[in-house]
Amino acid sequence: MRKRGGDGDTVLSINKIEKAAQLNRDELFRFGVALLFIVGIMLFTLVRVESGTHGVLLVIAAMIGGYMAMNIGANDVANNVGPAVGSHAITLTGAVLIAAVFEAAGALIAGGDVVGTIKKGIIDPALIANADTFIWLMIAALLAAALWLNIATALGAPVSTTHSIVGGVLGAGIAAGGWGIADWGQVGKIAASWVISPVLGGIIAAAFLYLIKRMVTYQDDVMGAAKRVVPLLVAVMAWAFGTYLMLKGVKHIWKVSFGHAALIGLGVATVVYLLIRPQIRKISDRLPNEKESVNDLFTIPLIFAAALLSFAHGANDVANAVGPLAGINEAIVGGAVSSKATIPIWVLLVGALGISVGLALYGPKLIRTVGSEITELDRIRAFCIAMAASITVIIASQLGLPVSSTHIAVGGVFGVGFLREYLKVNYARMLDDVKAHHGDDNPEAVEAFLERFEKANVTVKGAMLSELKQKTGTEGLLRKRERKSLSRIHRLELVRRSLLLRIVAAWLITVPLAGVMGAMFFFMMRGIMLP
Repeated sequence: MRKRGGDGDTVLSINKIEKAAQLNRDELFRFGVALLFIVGIMLFTLVRVESGTHGVLLVIAAMIGGYMAMNIGANDVANNVGPAVGSHAITLTGAVLIAAVFEAAGALIAGGDVVGTIKKGIIDPALIANADTFIWLMIAALLAAALWLNIATALGAPVSTTHSIVGGVLGAGIAAGGWGIADWGQVGKIAASWVISPVLGGIIAAAFLYLIKRMVTYQDDVMGAAKRVVPLLVAVMAWAFGTYLMLKGVKHIWKVSFGHAALIGLGVATVVYLLIRPQIRKISDRLPNEKESVNDLFTIPLIFAAALLSFAHGANDVANAVGPLAGINEAIVGGAVSSKATIPIWVLLVGALGISVGLALYGPKLIRTVGSEITELDRIRAFCIAMAASITVIIASQLGLPVSSTHIAVGGVFGVGFLREYLKVNYARMLDDVKAHHGDDNPEAVEAFLERFEKANVTVKGAMLSELKQKTGTEGLLRKRERKSLSRIHRLELVRRSLLLRIVAAWLITVPLAGVMGAMFFFMMRGIMLP
């Protein structure tokens, strides 16, 4: 017996060793591909630049820009496709392919030909001494932001790439020109977005989820309600994404006012409603009258949402990777510091390919975090998060509020999780009230009432409970302490508090940590480059 146990332990140990070796091989493969991409950028840039110090700096900047783009793909893109993957609307492989294609398309088609070199205007370029100082500042900022994103991805924390580059530019800028170079009012707005973005995203996502529950899944005829409501919800989504793409996705190639964007979005929504309504009816007729069946109706809208969010993200956030690189290129070619820089096509390609490569190699880790590790997502909840992502950006852009797409998406995930938690705890209390107000009635009567109670819609439930309380006038059996204990159990089951604390901590330190690293890298580079 001891020998067989020993053999079993040996087999188990061998399996563990094989799994560890496979993980190491996978990690080595990813690192090797990433390294080849960076080397490819180096060789590609070498043949395009002249020899000399500035040529070498441009090659270094291009390599760091590619590294930054990979980290954007690894960390930030998860917010666009994570909920769709977590709800099983699409597979992880499908999500990576969709996001890679549409991120690259957004960057190349709508990434723009001009970009701000000083992201968000947080420092005054007029206070930078000369072109060389500006080049060192931008390289230091880019390296700091990329390194922090890499660390955050390794820790499994989705953070804002915009905040990362803002922190890098702020720190390197202060190191180059002193504290007076910074626009502290703009920095304060960015700090405010740490609260605004996730709270707004969470409220909007939770509001849509509650609306769907009240109007569809809490009804007696679930599929009948779905036939009426789901086409309207998809049309609202089409309006939101149509407006969002006009305002953010194609703003570099076609700038429109909010009114025109909203009208275009309304036109898209009308067409989508007319097309989707008969399809929803046809699909609904084949599905059983159950809450779970409603999820199937949101599969196609979620796939489109993932694609459109990726396109808009590629168009907007490619500037985080190539903005500083374009500024360095402009300073080298023009010999002067500029607040705006033309983006050469090769610079745009570095950003687009880097985002796609980083997503394919390292994106799955954060996709799983956003999609399934914070709280359990189904397709209805994922749909609500996608809606929150687009609507929050639209609202914030009109109010002039700085928001982060990362914070919005993650806030949306927590929003639907906390709503589920509240509803579960509230329902548990209702069941307790039902049992308590039956007093010492026979168990069969209690079970019969509970069966009717569970099948009833939310309005009837309230009426049944109110009538029961009026009849008995007794108090619940559970004490206040026991009710709190029940609430705590549900919270632990539905939302991971430890992950919430980790993500919030990462958000809070992004700007200051990237700033400190940016300043350190600037001082190091200046010490190396000065004679």
